[in-house]
Amino acid sequence: MHEQGRNSLWRDFTAGTTAVVPVLLGVVPYALIAGVIAIQVGLTPVQASGMSLLLFAGASQFAAMQLINNGAPALVILVTVLFVNLRMAMYSASIAPHFATTRQTTRALISYLLTDQAYMFSLYGFEQLAPARSRVAYYLGLALPIWLVWQLGTITGAVLGTELPAGWALDFTLPLIFLALLVPSIRDRATLAAAIVGGCVAVAAQPLPWNLGLIAGAFAGIGAGMLCSVPAQHATDS
Repeated sequence: MHEQGRNSLWRDFTAGTTAVVPVLLGVVPYALIAGVIAIQVGLTPVQASGMSLLLFAGASQFAAMQLINNGAPALVILVTVLFVNLRMAMYSASIAPHFATTRQTTRALISYLLTDQAYMFSLYGFEQLAPARSRVAYYLGLALPIWLVWQLGTITGAVLGTELPAGWALDFTLPLIFLALLVPSIRDRATLAAAIVGGCVAVAAQPLPWNLGLIAGAFAGIGAGMLCSVPAQHATDS
């Protein structure tokens, strides 16, 4: 690749990094908490870091750690993680056309680095980037700093977690984190119905073992959201 082309890709990469810097300030505390909670549920710093490397999904990591702490079977943990991460399938479908001409290995890396923040910022940035390689450079500029901060924050929290007094118990941060993720996603009647119904069913089913109430709530919430969105779709079609 010519020097001019490399310089152009570097500008695209740094543009992505510059755009995502403010978000990193919010990633740090979540990553630290993820590491601390991992230690509190019985994982070692190496296991906590390995979970972050394999999952790289904050909400899923918190859900998985809670289930591990409750002694849930591996299958229940995997199904729960799948449901929590279903939104990534929609994100992937949305941005896939922007990378249709790239190599399969590049698309695999892009999918691994996909997060809520990377998805949101990439949609805005792609409007001004025509070549696929420019979009890849911009996306990596967004996603790699998030990945790096999350990994460093998790391992730092895990190491510090071994030094914290047991009486500090940060388990209460889990519901607060999920509430922080939930509230911004409520944007219309369907998402509101999904949140209310899913939450109520999850609370009512809380006595079920291994946190199966979460899965029951997910199914109920999805169903409620679909039911509320159908009339709106019919009205739009007519």
